[in-house]
Amino acid sequence: MKIVLVNVYATLPAERYGGIERVMWWLGKALARRGHEVSYLVVDGTCPFARVIRHDRRRPVDDQLPPDTDVVHLQHVLPEGESIGRPHLTTMHGSGSKVVELDRNTVFVSRDQAGRFGSTGFIHNGVDWEDYGPPRLDAPRSGLHFLGDGAWKVKNLRGAIRVARLAGEELHVAGGFRLNFRMGFRLTLSPRVRFHGWVEDEEKRSLLERSKGLVYPVRWREPFGLALVESLYFGCPVFGTPYGSLPEIVPPDVGFLSADSAELAEAVRGAARFDARRCHAHAVSSFGARAMADAYLVAYERVLAGEPLHAEPPRRTQPPDTGLLPFA
Repeated sequence: MKIVLVNVYATLPAERYGGIERVMWWLGKALARRGHEVSYLVVDGTCPFARVIRHDRRRPVDDQLPPDTDVVHLQHVLPEGESIGRPHLTTMHGSGSKVVELDRNTVFVSRDQAGRFGSTGFIHNGVDWEDYGPPRLDAPRSGLHFLGDGAWKVKNLRGAIRVARLAGEELHVAGGFRLNFRMGFRLTLSPRVRFHGWVEDEEKRSLLERSKGLVYPVRWREPFGLALVESLYFGCPVFGTPYGSLPEIVPPDVGFLSADSAELAEAVRGAARFDARRCHAHAVSSFGARAMADAYLVAYERVLAGEPLHAEPPRRTQPPDTGLLPFA
């Protein structure tokens, strides 16, 4: 099968954290390993296992696809007025906050996200664990970590700092800076909060292998949350809010969910009850790139056979959130 993965906003390999870019990279690699011919239509980049086509923003996406393409896999909704004249599907990675109706060949990344559009079908994102290598699950652990864009208010870095303070733990922030002007002025004075900026893979690995757990008190309906499965892979339990996909990714044996900072802090103080090997095994068994690729291949076959993924266009079944979700 000749498959083109499209993201006209991406550069490959992923820069900084690049969650969506990482997922489409891992998906393409898993498909190539199965003998499929994979191409990426992206802003720029290089790839050892797939062809990279550089997107020309002056031309429609459909005009830039190889003529022998079997199926097109979009990683975002096309710009208004554009369409694809061959079998295609679209993965909705974000919240789709302004979208009312979606294409019938839309793939959701979590059960919660699908349910908000009246659907029950979804494919969880998957990780190529070979990129991380085997973790040191017996390494000594101290302090907590926050992984994500600290300037984005829905990620609630302020809440993560509060939970760590109430628990009496040091917090390592990967993805943020002590002084931040990006989304309003914020200066964190506490010496028990250590900022590491945008970490590369080796530094992230070192932080997570030594952490007691991920503090992730998001205040939006998280569509998936790659930080969750990365942290679990390195043996870290998750202490977060019960919003979006978190309840389906974080069962009670690998973490604790609450919208109350005092309850989260109490759970953090008992972090030793969570087994690092159980956290690791849950990530490996549930969120691998191979399982993701297998599920997408089934979807590709359906689309190629002319069978839409949804009988009717998915429509939003509840109004979008207009502000931050509660956090006490």
